[in-house]
Amino acid sequence: MGGSGFLGRAVVGGLGRIDLDVTSYGRNASGPGHARWSPLQGELDMGALEQADVVINLAGENLASGRWSDARKQRFIDSRVAVTELLCARLAALDRPPHLLINASAVGIYGDRGEVAVNEQSEPGTGFLAELCKRWEGATAAASEAGIRVVLPRFGVVLGAEGGMLEKLLPVFRSGLGGKLGSGRQFMPWITVADAVGVVRFIMRQPQLVGPINAVAPEPCTNEQFGRALARAVSRPAIVPAPAFALKAMLGEMAQELILNGANARPRVLERAGYRFEHPRLEDALDHLLRD
Repeated sequence: MGGSGFLGRAVVGGLGRIDLDVTSYGRNASGPGHARWSPLQGELDMGALEQADVVINLAGENLASGRWSDARKQRFIDSRVAVTELLCARLAALDRPPHLLINASAVGIYGDRGEVAVNEQSEPGTGFLAELCKRWEGATAAASEAGIRVVLPRFGVVLGAEGGMLEKLLPVFRSGLGGKLGSGRQFMPWITVADAVGVVRFIMRQPQLVGPINAVAPEPCTNEQFGRALARAVSRPAIVPAPAFALKAMLGEMAQELILNGANARPRVLERAGYRFEHPRLEDALDHLLRD
């Protein structure tokens, strides 16, 4: 579910490369390896799900695609909470439910936490994103009650050169116009797309993992540190800050929730379970992603 987005395409490709039989669901899907769903209309092709051992749900409208309005915020809720509730109800009703549901969540659940380190046992924060993530995770209840192992990877910013936030920032930083956003002190949990796929594969191989998992790299960084590292990676200065008031004027609530807030989230569960990050350090990760 959600196989057409930036992360979804990477997950589908990564699982396909290890010879797993993968079916990607989408609204306009057709042909082998694809199935159709229109979840907000209650339409879901159950054929592939009836045979599935693992279901991965990454569906959700892009939070950063434009200024938030009440209508857009409702779509964020519907495309995550309502979709997940429908999916889990259908999975729970199967004669042979899948063994595992990997249902995406986000570190936004912690809200704005300053410098205090948070892990999977930390209480959720406050604000729209925190409430959205709590409801999103709670929407998997029917699957858990049906005996399906449910894992909730709380993704940080997923870094990849061909999509997501990094693709949008590169032209700005390559032109020498990059810099910190707001104070720059807000933490920005991150993970490379390769490690995001690696975490999904790791969850599939570790039957003891259940519940929330912070899918973030072990090296924390602030927004200012990220900007400096990206500027170094593209051999440009990072001297053009974007003041908080300007971001709020341009982007409204989205600026506060997505850009100016942050949490120092740590991957305690993954580290204790023995996951080996391919890119644990930010500078090495950026060098790898921008090598070509």
